[in-house]
Amino acid sequence: MEKVQEKDGQIQVEKEEEEIVKNFESDKFSFSPKIIAVLAGLIVLGALGGYVVANYGGASPKGTVSNQITSPTQIEKGTVFGSDDTKTFKDTTEGVVKKGGIDGEGQYHLVRPGGESQNVYMTSSVVDLSLVLEKKVKVWGETQAAQKAGWLMDVGRVEVQ
Repeated sequence: MEKVQEKDGQIQVEKEEEEIVKNFESDKFSFSPKIIAVLAGLIVLGALGGYVVANYGGASPKGTVSNQITSPTQIEKGTVFGSDDTKTFKDTTEGVVKKGGIDGEGQYHLVRPGGESQNVYMTSSVVDLSLVLEKKVKVWGETQAAQKAGWLMDVGRVEVQ
């Protein structure tokens, strides 16, 4: 309720405390239906966008296997398997894959022309190198720091020659 009073030639309007508090509380957290609809729409669009990128596009994560090779019988000349990430796995070399590393570095090694000093010792975070034992291959990998090996590589992609 309002009280109107005249005092010293001026009109004063006073609202009762209860009405002021009610008005303040009702204005404090009011959202119009339009704002709620816009926020709900943005949430739905964000979820749909995330789903589309995750399932149909976007950058593939490191270690994405392009061809699932699980048996040596699936391996023939020209077979390529492993990651398509040639930015991470940018170093390449060729040779015959043999089992065994050097002083705890690498699980396999690649025999190349020029003798033992030219071997590339290999591990892999992406492909199973046991599938290409005794085969001539081209590998793409990322050179790693080594203590004993002349060249230590994390192999990400293999092509059988």
